[in-house]
Amino acid sequence: METTEVESDILRRVRTLLRELDGHHPACQCDRGMLRWTLHKKIDQNPSNSSVLVRILVKELERAERGDFRHYIVPLLHTLMYALIKAPCISDELCGRVYDFCTKLLTLPKPFCTIGLDYATRLKMERTAPGVLYQRIVISEQSLKSDPYPYQEKIFIFADPELLSEAICNALVTDTAAAQMSQSPRACMCYVIIHAMQAALGDSCDISSLKGSLQDMPTSNVEHWFQQVVTAVECAGNEASADRSQHAARLEKIYHAVLSSLQAGDAPLGGLQGTPLPNPNISFHLWTEEDQLWKELVLFIRPLSQSCEPNCLSQDLDNFEIQDMISDCECCEQTRFSMLSTDSGIERDLPAAAEEPFPPFSPETEQSRLQRKGGIKKKPSPLESVAFLQAGCNSPGAKPPVKPQRRPGIPPEPAAPLQRLHTARIVLLGDDRILGRLAQAYHSLRKRETRRVFLTPRLNLQFYYIPVVTGQPDTLSVADHTAAGPEELCEVAGYLGRTDPWYESNINTLCHMIPKLAAMPSSPSKHLVTDLFITDVIAYYVRMGTQPVCFQVYAVKIFFNDPEQEPAEDVFLTELHTQVQDSTSHRELSMTKKKMTLDSPGIDLTVTYRKVVVSDRAKELAMSLRSTGLVMKAIPGDEAEDLVCLNVNITEIVKINNLSGRSFSAVANRLKTCNIKIRSTEQRPFTVCLDKDSRRTYRNVISVEVSPCLEPSYCLQKTRTMKFSLHETEDVGLVKYMPKSLLLPINTFSGVIQ
Repeated sequence: METTEVESDILRRVRTLLRELDGHHPACQCDRGMLRWTLHKKIDQNPSNSSVLVRILVKELERAERGDFRHYIVPLLHTLMYALIKAPCISDELCGRVYDFCTKLLTLPKPFCTIGLDYATRLKMERTAPGVLYQRIVISEQSLKSDPYPYQEKIFIFADPELLSEAICNALVTDTAAAQMSQSPRACMCYVIIHAMQAALGDSCDISSLKGSLQDMPTSNVEHWFQQVVTAVECAGNEASADRSQHAARLEKIYHAVLSSLQAGDAPLGGLQGTPLPNPNISFHLWTEEDQLWKELVLFIRPLSQSCEPNCLSQDLDNFEIQDMISDCECCEQTRFSMLSTDSGIERDLPAAAEEPFPPFSPETEQSRLQRKGGIKKKPSPLESVAFLQAGCNSPGAKPPVKPQRRPGIPPEPAAPLQRLHTARIVLLGDDRILGRLAQAYHSLRKRETRRVFLTPRLNLQFYYIPVVTGQPDTLSVADHTAAGPEELCEVAGYLGRTDPWYESNINTLCHMIPKLAAMPSSPSKHLVTDLFITDVIAYYVRMGTQPVCFQVYAVKIFFNDPEQEPAEDVFLTELHTQVQDSTSHRELSMTKKKMTLDSPGIDLTVTYRKVVVSDRAKELAMSLRSTGLVMKAIPGDEAEDLVCLNVNITEIVKINNLSGRSFSAVANRLKTCNIKIRSTEQRPFTVCLDKDSRRTYRNVISVEVSPCLEPSYCLQKTRTMKFSLHETEDVGLVKYMPKSLLLPINTFSGVIQ
């Protein structure tokens, strides 16, 4: 295909993609959400056209800026950067043009300025050290050992087996497993070497000879040259005064050294060739345990291979949980673990190796002897949990578990600060109910980290959400009021799609596509589609979706009609629903009273809430009414509404007197608030359902209190501050600068566009 035909075809595909953003969906509905994927796949088949695509996308970006089509900017920019990262070689002139456009975005409001700054920073390194962005993605996603860039990433896909069908779960397990089979650490190291050479040397690089030389090498030699290339690229990318030509000269020396063992011959150069971007490290998990998320994150920080006995892993984690619960909260501000002794504390119980002859007596030696006091010998099994996590702290950037004793008068050496070398990307598959479980798990994790810090200083945690709704959802897990349709079960996805058109185009379209692909009969064509499409879209989402949308988590305290039953505390993310609970005793009571008039439906409630006003001042209001139920929604129906606000819809029963007698009508009573208390004045119970999940239903409830959930670390610091300033009501000291509310961030491509 000639150059003009190639440009025309790519331009047509880009314009079709933009028309889909405007709501003009393709004639074939099966193509929805696949336009971006097919565009990148076409370039992968012919990598020499990468520069053509980048040049066209730059022109479209400049046209969108001049015409004030801002909703085009983020999708075009993400498409451009993804193509640029995978491209074998992009000229400095073209990279500079993209860099100049990104700097122009700094004058626009968020999220344009945020995304522009991020990509401008990356492009500056890419212009100095071509291939550095590709190299960092492969190293981190494949967990390749590299001292210049010691970062690791992993994708965790969580699905609730009670919300998704068995066919969908099996298809996802098969696809994620197949994506990991075709790649190895050796192959990934070769990809990094080849891509770095081609990005720096361009057409002068003999790719065929380079591939042949690397293929004939032993793995130890491949790893050696991999480390040489990574060091050269990282040094050039981090040096402020580095030059592109100097970097090319360094890589050219390595290139000739690699080819020295193989005669290139007189074969002509084959031109630019594409280097595949390996699939990221993905693990699929059926969410069956409450603390499964925390356990998987701990195993990511401290892999199973570092444990003494793999079959004792579950017991170690459970022991750590017990030790965590009995730990003193006053010690949770320390970012280290206490070193616990397993001996009895008696000198005669020391091992023989420790009973060495003492030197001649002197006052210094007498004072330096270890003084032991009486104590109780602890069983070693509960202490294995502390050793389990301490062994995991021996990674780069972690503090040593034991500090050597120092002599008096010698200042201690400053401890190296912890670095977040690990990134866990949590992808949730399902509807709003699995996000409710995520809010519970995230709140539990934050409380655990407040008591004993372990993951926070070492792990960067990112959340992603892909809506998936089956044709007929499980009625055992869906509350009655949400059985109307899939839109009611995916309110979070709907909100994200309205705020981010690129999320709507690429992710929300998977809601019904994944079940259809899972239902396809097993065939080679089915595996070709599912293995490439689903895995590629997930990889694209986690790589390019860097802008979070923060949702407020709400805390609810539930009181029961039994005074001896302790109140329950829980959290929810999307919705709280109450309705009158059938009570036989109340019907019997009505019959004994022999009321001649018709009893009105519902129960009498007292509602106390804090009204939301423009001035953001607290205004307490109270009202009494008769109601059959209410719904509190935390997800706004319009992207312009505030996310930190509850929309409460109360079904109020109003008595109507007419000629035919007395009747009742239901009236919708709406209010906006952040704090609300509801109580049954006649002690009739009602039910409470959280996040549309019937598994999280509370019965025999007479009162609920709802408020924004506070960050556990803020609560702890606030409690400590109150000890020293009992009369202070406002936040003082460190508390003023700490996040007060617990927010759940879900990454999208652009965040909320202002």
